[in-house]
Amino acid sequence: MNKKKLNRVPILVLLALSIAIGTVGCAQPSAYAEEAKSDLDRVSSPSVGASDLEKLVEGNSAFALDLYQALREQGENIFYSPYSISIALAMTYAGARGETEAQMAETLHFLLSQDRLHPAFNALDLELSKLGENVAEEEGDPFRLNIANSIWGQQDFEFLSEFLDTLALNYGAGLRLVDFIEATEEARQAINQWVEDQTEDKIKDLIPQGVLDSMTRLVLANAIYFNAGWMNPFEEGNTQDSSFYLVDGSQVTVPFMSQEENFRYAEGDGYQAVELPYVGGETSMVIFLPARGELDAFEAGLNNAKVDEILGNLEMQNVRLKMPKFEYESSFGLKETLSAMGMRDAFENADFSGINGKKDLFISEILHKAFVSVDEEGTEAAAATAVIISLTAMPEAPVEMTLDHPFIFMIRDNVSGTILFMGRVMNPVN
Repeated sequence: MNKKKLNRVPILVLLALSIAIGTVGCAQPSAYAEEAKSDLDRVSSPSVGASDLEKLVEGNSAFALDLYQALREQGENIFYSPYSISIALAMTYAGARGETEAQMAETLHFLLSQDRLHPAFNALDLELSKLGENVAEEEGDPFRLNIANSIWGQQDFEFLSEFLDTLALNYGAGLRLVDFIEATEEARQAINQWVEDQTEDKIKDLIPQGVLDSMTRLVLANAIYFNAGWMNPFEEGNTQDSSFYLVDGSQVTVPFMSQEENFRYAEGDGYQAVELPYVGGETSMVIFLPARGELDAFEAGLNNAKVDEILGNLEMQNVRLKMPKFEYESSFGLKETLSAMGMRDAFENADFSGINGKKDLFISEILHKAFVSVDEEGTEAAAATAVIISLTAMPEAPVEMTLDHPFIFMIRDNVSGTILFMGRVMNPVN
């Protein structure tokens, strides 16, 4: 891999930002807002059994594939970061109670109780941060994986210490204090700047104007940075234009990379699969190629069991691989999607009393934006999730007006002020 290019361009960035709850974060000092830290430090060596880690990964994978099934109906390119979404919503889940908690657990496939789930996320996060440490120098530039978290809370809002402690112990960092009520735009810009900094400017303006308002109370940001190149890079000289056939039968011309190499490969009824490792072999891209005309049928059966079956069938084989270079963005809202998947109460009749001791918070919106680019050297990607938790507006007592006696009315032109009609009702029957 071209080292000069590696230093200039991140090969893979995954970011999740959720406007929600929590005190999470990397160990960077905040240059964006005043920080209120918990008295508790993050647990650096959580006592988590292998079975809990397996259940966490199993559940996260099931959610990733469930979400794919929901998003594929859009019929367009899809790219998202299920891990970022899961960890962001796990921190939100720390404050969920009652039916809201039960629905989130079922939808997100959280198979562990709260007291085991968060330490398991901590252990997994710490394991991921160690990837690439033992890559031998002769193998090439090792990938880098950095995970950062931050939390942004309304400066005068009271959060339960138990909630903040859970996030501090298992996800790290303190609470950055901002003023969503009087300085909404400044808070939005500070959060967006943090996101840009963590993703080397790959994700800009994650939170658009108008999303935050005076009812916003908490913003959780999770950023994941991953920089890697192919273990077997494609030779640029072998890249040639060729046809890519669309579902409707039409075709487009795109540059195809090609190489002949030993890869782990499998084929079955209606599909082929290949695994492309990144430097060090600890991470890889697995590609599933349904037979032409079999996309819908293959996707419909794509679940944890099917993926495990295919991965179990992968065997080393000489493969002459041709694949297109591609680059695109995905952008969609997840509120309706996750509600349809079972998290209804989180958006309507929410119980996040584990955050502040009251039932006056709800998820008002979930946004996701992602970018991916694949070329001869490796993969570059960025993804961001915004989960917005706001204060429920308390309805004002209505003013009563009963037209049960004679009244006067007029019909007027509001632009010029011209009264077009005017009348009086003495008896609505006559």
